Amino acid sequence: MSNPLFSMLDKICVITGGSRGLGKAMATAFLNAGAKRVYVTARKPHECAQTAEELSALTESGECIGLPGDMSSADDIKAFVDEIASRESHVDVLVNNAGAAWVASIDEFPEKGWDKVMDLNVKTPFFLTQQLLPLLRAGGSAENTASVINIGSIAGMLGNAGGGLSYSVSKTAIHQLTRNLANLLADDHIRVNAIAPGRFHSKMTSTVEQDREQYEREIKMIPLHRWGSDEDIMGPALLLASNAGAFMTGGIITVDGGYMVV
Repeated sequence: MSNPLFSMLDKICVITGGSRGLGKAMATAFLNAGAKRVYVTARKPHECAQTAEELSALTESGECIGLPGDMSSADDIKAFVDEIASRESHVDVLVNNAGAAWVASIDEFPEKGWDKVMDLNVKTPFFLTQQLLPLLRAGGSAENTASVINIGSIAGMLGNAGGGLSYSVSKTAIHQLTRNLANLLADDHIRVNAIAPGRFHSKMTSTVEQDREQYEREIKMIPLHRWGSDEDIMGPALLLASNAGAFMTGGIITVDGGYMVV
């Protein structure tokens, strides 16, 4: 790594929802910056295995390890943390990236849609962070802090959720959880920040992308006139995970092509 500020040399990282999309992009960035091991988890075992094999081939010094599991399940969270603890004495970086969405009209929005989104997008990040605290505390020091990165959304800052009501509410909640955890964990040398993406190319947004009329309308509304790509999430993630972000905690960084300033 040419700039030591952004080095991830020898760091142990954990990323939920890491088998594809933004999670896979961040795992790639960490390994390319020198991370020693990056653990990724997702519900589908074959996707975890494929991603782990692909990303492990990126460098000779780093390794990606896939540990499949359903992070909306308390039992699976515990099993995942127990497995990490059996392998590592500490964790340097946790990225709470796994998420879900549900779209329905306000008159027909079901309880199961509300609960599914709130559980995975809000409850899981809290309890996974809570259970990993011993390893995060072991990885943090005044000179080299541990880092928790929550993935929020500009949907949690706007009032135009449409049919994605529970999603936008969950992202507002994860932003506030980020601020509260940053305050609570600062003395433990654990920094907590959030990235709030705008539109990115992903499985979750594929239906919008296929509607060319809506897609073109959105492109016109974004000052940079495009959606985000994998590379656009890598830089902010490296900033928050490395010593380059050592004086940053409690922040919500928008990565949206300027949409929030319109």
